[in-house]
Amino acid sequence: MKLSKIGSKSTYHRCTKELHYYKYLIYEPSHNPFKGSIIKMLKFETTSGQAMDLGVPNQGQALVPSNKHIQTIENSYKLPQPKNENEVLDFFKKEKWPDIEAQKFYNHYRSIGWKIGGKIKIENWQASAKNWMLKSEELKKEKQLSQNRDNLHTVRNKNYNQPL
Repeated sequence: MKLSKIGSKSTYHRCTKELHYYKYLIYEPSHNPFKGSIIKMLKFETTSGQAMDLGVPNQGQALVPSNKHIQTIENSYKLPQPKNENEVLDFFKKEKWPDIEAQKFYNHYRSIGWKIGGKIKIENWQASAKNWMLKSEELKKEKQLSQNRDNLHTVRNKNYNQPL
């Protein structure tokens, strides 16, 4: 735990279970407090070209944490922002939406740095474009409903028994 700079036992056990899951080591936990758990690990040999931390007494291969592998895999599928406006236009055409909506979408998110709420970076612009389309449909429906009603029109003969 000291070498890996882990302070809590629960983090230590979680990390060893992950290393066991990814087959970096064999972990056999002991549920007996008087008997220790068994950890079997391969001896990794180093080559002359490998970077090593000389401050660690057991100089073995430096392993990358398993969660770093997961993050790089997840990041490879993200489409943070389109390459250009034509890519957005093509996407909107494929979804059968007008070019003006594609330009509105591209200009809006480009002006705010491809962020949601000014803070969170967009991870998939195509999903944001689909949300834009859904929201646009909702706004059109609301606009049509509000045009059919005249909320400011009043008459002199009011029926106060009728609910608002």
